[in-house]
Amino acid sequence: MTIVNQILKHMPGVAKPQARFLSTLFATILALRGHVNFRNLSRYCDYSERTIARQFRKPFDWPQLNHQAMSKVILPTSTVIAAHDASFISKSGKKTYGLDHFFNRCAGRTERGLEISSLAVVDVTRNCAYSLSVEQTPPCAELTKTDKEQTRIDFYLNQLKQHRHLLPARVKYIAADGFFAKLNYVDGVRACQLDLITKLRCDADLRYLYTGERLRRRGRPKLYDGKVDFQNLSRFESLGVISDNEHLHLYSAVLYHVRLKRRLRVVVVVNSEKLDKPRYIVLASTETELPGSELYELYSVRFQIEFLFRDAKQFTGLADCQARNKQALEFHFNAAMTTLNLARIEAVEAHESSMQIIFSMASRKQCAFNEGFIRVISQELALDLTAILNHKAYDSLRTYGAIAA
Repeated sequence: MTIVNQILKHMPGVAKPQARFLSTLFATILALRGHVNFRNLSRYCDYSERTIARQFRKPFDWPQLNHQAMSKVILPTSTVIAAHDASFISKSGKKTYGLDHFFNRCAGRTERGLEISSLAVVDVTRNCAYSLSVEQTPPCAELTKTDKEQTRIDFYLNQLKQHRHLLPARVKYIAADGFFAKLNYVDGVRACQLDLITKLRCDADLRYLYTGERLRRRGRPKLYDGKVDFQNLSRFESLGVISDNEHLHLYSAVLYHVRLKRRLRVVVVVNSEKLDKPRYIVLASTETELPGSELYELYSVRFQIEFLFRDAKQFTGLADCQARNKQALEFHFNAAMTTLNLARIEAVEAHESSMQIIFSMASRKQCAFNEGFIRVISQELALDLTAILNHKAYDSLRTYGAIAA
């Protein structure tokens, strides 16, 4: 990975041994088969299990590495937004740092385990996301140790504030799911000079804005004109159907949210696939001038951060860490997500186009394994590696077993 070596050379505070280890680590995570733990990593590289465990406890500036890596492939003309989300990590045992009860979306309930919070950058033009910062969510007992009123939302917001300067300067929106639609998070996002795009509850307390004639009488002027009933959208502006999904109809309006204490651009997406029982979801943005159709598109592309979690768990060992130490756990989570970043960046550089790319992490893993296996065979059999790399059959050997996206 040439891009890693170039970045590590110019990062302050990174010694040559650590740079060499990180470069080997990323390549090894891509090439190995099985769980990404200390013992299995040592089977595929020249570092011992103890050395790997020791290196995982060393501090490293992961957001800076990710920032410099993604800046090399995100085009100046691309539309980019930020995305923020958390993911549950299953973990057994009793002594691991951070064990607490977190919501597991796959199970649909709260379970005991670990959680990571990820701040990502989404390239809307190429429909691709890159992780910027990954932090482990501390247990509630640690959050309330200094301030009893501190919540996990405060932790997520603090992560955003710490790394706001590493987001591309043209980022204006941050997309997050409905859990983040809380007053303190919305206020914090606006303080960071960003606008939030999120999902609201289907029973959100919204008010129509009063646009009628102002009466000359005592008292406060009338501001609102009744509570919103999502079963009756006659006062919403119809934006038509979505071209790819004709059963999805968009309705938009600027409304007042009572709990968030601000005006929002609200888009209601009505799913009329079942005519007898239509369903709907409510999207919103703090930017009231944002067109409703664009709001829907930007929230839809937020799902790219979910693909980061999926690919990292399936291919780069996000949930495989055998360590219990806080520093080692955070190092492992960041290493898994950064390895995925680097694989995506290599695919984008090979694509050589500003259009949407088709990326398969399974194929990238298979190719990395084949490349490493060819090098091992050439070393063990004392073959000329240069001649093998230049052979016309090398590309077919390198892509042996790869699948389409």
